Amino acid sequence: MKKITIVGAGRVGESTAQILAKEELCRELVLLDIQEGVPQGMALDIQESASLLRFDTKVSGHSNPAAMADSELVIVTAGFPRKPGMSRSDVLDANLKIIDSVVDNIVRYAPESMVMMVTNPVDVLTWYVWSKTGWERRRVFGQSGALDTARMASFIAMETGYSIKDISPLVLGGHGDAMVPLVRFSDIAGIPLEHFLDPQAIARIVQRTRQGGGEILSLKQHSSAYDSPAAAIAAMVDAISHHRNRILPCVSILDGEYGQHDIAMGIPAVLNENGLVKIIELDLNDKERREFEASADMVRADIERLPHRETA
Repeated sequence: MKKITIVGAGRVGESTAQILAKEELCRELVLLDIQEGVPQGMALDIQESASLLRFDTKVSGHSNPAAMADSELVIVTAGFPRKPGMSRSDVLDANLKIIDSVVDNIVRYAPESMVMMVTNPVDVLTWYVWSKTGWERRRVFGQSGALDTARMASFIAMETGYSIKDISPLVLGGHGDAMVPLVRFSDIAGIPLEHFLDPQAIARIVQRTRQGGGEILSLKQHSSAYDSPAAAIAAMVDAISHHRNRILPCVSILDGEYGQHDIAMGIPAVLNENGLVKIIELDLNDKERREFEASADMVRADIERLPHRETA
């Protein structure tokens, strides 16, 4: 891509910018934040690593939202992070005010862009951005499934000792404690997970996956995760920038898929240069479907707290 803007020069935004620049996933990368000096300093710091890391991406920082003009993709990381003991839903009201302003600026300055939501609660806010813009659903999607799946892969590797390169898990549902790690669709080198792990070990992995972000937050105390979310964002950007038609778990607007309407949930989807172009609908068994529906109920409860939709 020619130009990507990251809105929010916090730790997730900075880590994402470092990876996107290093991997040369765009020609121009803009860091945007309301705090004057912060995005400029971060961008300069990253730019000064270019000769050492061997990248040509132009990185700049701005506080004027007009800097996002002509962006093909806007990645939204701006918002208040969780504190220990908080759920992702607990930051909804505070972050909604921030996202309102961000969406207004995207519609004004980058009306042809795609939007990748990262700010929590990401499922709810992805739905809100789609609803507020009135854009095609392929243009508005969120990052969480790629992160949750990566976390599950890490925990499987820790339990088994096998190379993470051979581990392919899958997580569906909302990005919260009711997410749905799909053991039946997870494998190591094509071999079902149950071949390597007993039910107790699998249950530990499932529970740890659901609490993956909270575990990091409780350990760090003063900061939530940012390196792994940035890597997940970069994987999605890579699929778009290089037109890969890659299947990744993403927060997607559902219109009948999985029996859900008018909601955003994490499901496997195809990403390419046109955005999220196809939803992969799996044949869930009764237990998996019940868990997915329970996760959807939690997301929908937060959506119902939002103000009545209005197109920007």
